Amino acid sequence: MSAVSGIQTRHLYASTDSLLRFAMRADATLTGLFGLAVAFFADPLSSVTGLSSDLEYGLGAFFVLYGLVVFSLAAWPNLRSAGVGVVVANSVFTLGSVVAVEAVPMTATGVVATLGSGVYTAAFAGLQYLGLRRLLPA
Repeated sequence: MSAVSGIQTRHLYASTDSLLRFAMRADATLTGLFGLAVAFFADPLSSVTGLSSDLEYGLGAFFVLYGLVVFSLAAWPNLRSAGVGVVVANSVFTLGSVVAVEAVPMTATGVVATLGSGVYTAAFAGLQYLGLRRLLPA
């Protein structure tokens, strides 16, 4: 507590939401950058993955928008509900990538890339879940 203002503040190291904020910001940044790369290289990627150029552009735009949304959610003062939403979204995307491999015709490279993106989102969902667990009272 500061003697001057009478306001209590937590030190940075005592913050319980720092892991969740970090995981959300890292996820948002990497997803947005990946989305920019996918959108920029959509035509060459389409011949490698077996997906159409339009679908590649759409995925790139979706990843950029998702990154922007998650980055803005990471700034919310009450992070619990935003964190739950992001963990659920990442989990749904992970399951969706497995379904897409079965449902959408792709090349072997496209299958590996799709499953790799599922592993990526599963890893971030796990890290964000650990961050959410730190928010719960002991």
